[in-house]
Amino acid sequence: MAAHRPEPQDPAFEERVRASFAKQGAMHTIGATLAEVAPGRAVIELPWQQALTQQHGFLHAGMVATALDSACGYAAATLMPADAGVLTIEYKINLLAPAQGERFRMEGLVLKPGRTITVAEGRAYAHHEGGEKLVATMTATLMTITGRAGIRH
Repeated sequence: MAAHRPEPQDPAFEERVRASFAKQGAMHTIGATLAEVAPGRAVIELPWQQALTQQHGFLHAGMVATALDSACGYAAATLMPADAGVLTIEYKINLLAPAQGERFRMEGLVLKPGRTITVAEGRAYAHHEGGEKLVATMTATLMTITGRAGIRH
């Protein structure tokens, strides 16, 4: 069975998502960039930085969760109306291996889009000289917010 490709409600979804990402102080603070945007998909890249590590030199789990949450949120936002905003209402993260690498790729993918609630999956990969390794997965539940002052892409 072929996978169903979700259709964006907003033809300008990519520009809207990139503009929203540019306003994110948290992503700017940790040095993250929005590498890819497609219907139902977003990829955030993050370089290793000493300031983002825990005591053993691994990327801190909080940083992994922060970037994965944004990747899932922006994946969901690609399918939302132009006048909406997205908010995470729940996520679960599985930390599979120490986040050790030169850079990290956080992928968000919509599993089930909805009018109000969207479910997305996130995967975090650590890149190093020998290749890449899956270090975390996330399941996120996101809400489409409309008609609320101050909450818009």
